[in-house]
This record gives sequence, C-alpha cells and structure tokens, in this order.
Amino acid sequence: MPVFCPPDFSRVCAGLLLSASLLLAACGESGKEVPVVAEQAPQVGVARFDGLRFFPEREAPATVLGKNETRLAAEVSARIQSIAVDVGDEVVAGQVLIRLDARDAELALARADAALAQADARLAQAEAQSKRAAALQEKNFISAEAVTLRDTELAAAVADRRAAAASLATARRGVEKCTLRAPFKAIVRARAGQVGELTSPGTPLLTLADISELQVVAQVQASDADLLEQATRVEFVTARDRLPVQPLRVSSAVHRESRTVEARFGFAPSVAIPAPGSEGRLAWRDTRAHLPPELILRRNGKYGVFVVAEGVARFHELPAAQEGRPAAVTLPDAAEVAVQGRHALQDGMRVRLAEKP
Repeated sequence: MPVFCPPDFSRVCAGLLLSASLLLAACGESGKEVPVVAEQAPQVGVARFDGLRFFPEREAPATVLGKNETRLAAEVSARIQSIAVDVGDEVVAGQVLIRLDARDAELALARADAALAQADARLAQAEAQSKRAAALQEKNFISAEAVTLRDTELAAAVADRRAAAASLATARRGVEKCTLRAPFKAIVRARAGQVGELTSPGTPLLTLADISELQVVAQVQASDADLLEQATRVEFVTARDRLPVQPLRVSSAVHRESRTVEARFGFAPSVAIPAPGSEGRLAWRDTRAHLPPELILRRNGKYGVFVVAEGVARFHELPAAQEGRPAAVTLPDAAEVAVQGRHALQDGMRVRLAEKP
C-alpha cells in the first residue's frame, strides 16, 4: 500500500524511508565488519626514540694488583739471621730483605778457593813439563811417547782447573743465596719467616706485591667482554675516586664456574694510583642504546615496544629483552615510540596521536 505523505511532511517521510532502508540493509549483511571511523581509533602519546634512550653503566668487581706477586723463599737450608722488613714496608729492587747464616757457605767457598789454587799450581807444573818435553824431543833426548804423556798430563791439569773454577763459582753462589734481595719494587704483603728459624728450600718467607706496574684486574661476565672492549671510557671506581684506566687485555678463557673472563687495565700516567689490594669496581658505558623497562611490553609471548608510523602501531620485537630490565634497542633516532596508551595496542592497529603539551 503506498505511503501518503502530506506536502508539509514530505521531508520527514523521506528521512524515515531512508533510515528504514539502511536498517534493513544492515540486518541483511550482519556478517560484514563495520569499518572503524577515525574518531574510534585509540589515542596514544609518543616520544622520539633519541629522547627516551639511554646508555646504561655496566660494572664488574675489580682489584688493584701488581703484575707479579712473589713468595720469596730460601734456596738453601740455613738459619735466619735477620729480617730487615715487615708487613707494609715498601722495598726497591735489589734491597736486602733477609740474611741467612752464611758460615757454612763461606767455609765451602774457602775450600773451593783452595782447590782452585791447587789446580793452578798443578796446571803450571804440567805446562812447564810439557814445554821441557817438547824441547828435549827436538834434541832427540826423549821419545814421542814421553812427549804425549806430558801433553796428556797438561790437558788433565787444564780440565781440573776448570772444574775447580766451577766449584768456586758454585760456592760463591751458595754464599749469595744466604742473602735474599727484592726482585722488584714492591710492598711486603706477608711475613712468614722468623729470626732464628731454620729454613728449608722452597718455603716462603716473605710475600711481595709488585708495585712497579700496578693493574686493575676484574672478573667480567663473558657476555659483557665484547661490550667492554668497545667502550670508549673505562674507570676504576672506589668509594672516593673514579680513575680512568687503559685496556691491557681481556682473556678469551671463560672461568668454568662463574662464567667470567679476566680483564686487565693499566692506570694513566697522571693518575694517583691506589695501593695494591684496593678493591672497587670497573665501570664503563654500554655502547648500545637502551629503553627503560616500563616501556617494554609482551605480546604473544615476545617482548618489544610499539613504534607508531603513519597512524599505525607496529610491534618492534626485542629478542634479548627480559621482564623488568632495560633492553637494548636499535631504532632510528626519529622513530616515535608509544609511551601513553601503549598497553591497549596490538600490532597493526590504527591509532590517533595525542596532542603534545
């Protein structure tokens, strides 16, 4: 039946008919997705990546140690006569530290000296007899066999003299071993020997820490070794100072239990070097840009951040990220990272940018 619309209500009827037709069309195509208008897209606040990133300071426990730490021991068995130093004393290379009772060694030196004198006398006699035999042979007064015998006696005397000289040198070394000297500039770290004790070869008497070339020794996590080598500035940090250090070497051998590697650094020439044994930490800046942990989100079991470009939020995955910890991120400086409204985002979602204050 046709709908009658008075002239005054023609526009109203037309509107009603249009609404009814749209309602019927919607009911007939209920399976189709209704497009989201721009006003319904979630609003997010963004910030440039270069304004959010930071370069965290990494660290590892470290100690100031000498290049050498020597346990000074006697090479001979003798009684300790005197000890010239105590714990904490600083010594220079060649300084006398311990004297042992050298009387037995000196007696052995005297015997060796006398033996050398005897060998010299026998050698002189053998040389004279050899010369006389050669002169008599020219006049055919002795046989060739007699000359050979004199030459043999001379050779034996020469050998005896060499042996006596070696014995004398050994005896001198025995006397020298009764005086223990500092092998390098050092600080006495420990003293085990006591005056009057009888030493035995190899038993430590003093412990010396080399201070001629002090180094910072740190145990660094194996995963940080490459980052440490790339660092532009490394410091040894104590309760009072931050001292710049220079790289010497980073070991490639990984400690089995701690999974760390040893790193050694030297002090700059102008730095006031701490005492050996000083403890602190090795500190350096990570060369990789990081984002704070509160910006890291989890989607489908993976961690990452949302980057907004051309009105679309994209999930930028961070494979090495861990919950609650800053994560290394590689993004362009101008990349816009979602900072507000980020928790409601999904990859590929269209968004509206909040006006910046």
